[in-house]
Amino acid sequence: MFRGGVAMVRVDAQVVDGHRVLGNLTQEDFAVYDEGRPQKTEYFGRESDRVDLLLLLDVSGSMHRYLEQMAAVAREALEQLREGDRVSVMLFARRTQVREPFTEDFKEIAREIGEAVHESGLGSGTAINAAVTDAASYAGSQPPRGRRAVLILTDNLGLNYQLPDEVVVRALSEADCVLNAMVAGKGERPKPPRPGQRLNPDFTPSDVFRLAEETGGEAVKADRVDTTFRQTVERLRTRYSMHYRAPESPAGAFHRIRVELAPEARRRYPRALIRTRSGYYAK
Repeated sequence: MFRGGVAMVRVDAQVVDGHRVLGNLTQEDFAVYDEGRPQKTEYFGRESDRVDLLLLLDVSGSMHRYLEQMAAVAREALEQLREGDRVSVMLFARRTQVREPFTEDFKEIAREIGEAVHESGLGSGTAINAAVTDAASYAGSQPPRGRRAVLILTDNLGLNYQLPDEVVVRALSEADCVLNAMVAGKGERPKPPRPGQRLNPDFTPSDVFRLAEETGGEAVKADRVDTTFRQTVERLRTRYSMHYRAPESPAGAFHRIRVELAPEARRRYPRALIRTRSGYYAK
């Protein structure tokens, strides 16, 4: 949420129709609801909004060949970004490290991605939820200048210790970050527990699919990271931004957001799916 005298709620949305991303919609094509109440959109933006994109790269041993695939097309993929967009690189395994602060020098970003495969000093293991939380904190520490997105490359294989998904989603929400994920290798979405199965609440399986859904992003199973990276950057750039005045609310209260296509737009695109964050915490 941004403040400029009046608290504003920012909603980023992606609209897909099958495999196609819809980038030609207007403000009149959307209806936005906060706790079920319709909201007046004060600002509507599309591709003109600048993007701060944080690349969060899993450098655990199983990820090396996928990092190499990503590095091979990094410069080409990042050329889809626009003047004023910025990119940062953060690496993680057990710990995180910012390897390149936000910059418009995409050649340097591509070089850092290429160097990531040689990183071996961040500990053994894959602490995904901790890494995403660190990424949200770092992105949220930057002055507001447009849309914020985290793109994680990982195999989604790991256990999170005392850091449940709800905490991570809140960190992303408070930083106004959308999480997108490229899931490589054998990584899959965790299966729900079997009936009667008892789980240790201190240890939860990693689930970047859920984190992406809750923040309005997209998680893609990447058989070939080089192809997926190009496609993900293109789709990430094709999103809509809508701002509305925050309703009066006690600090810390959670507000559910719903974004729908207006009737005429729904008639044109009856199968369209809207990806947007599930809500926000009042400040």
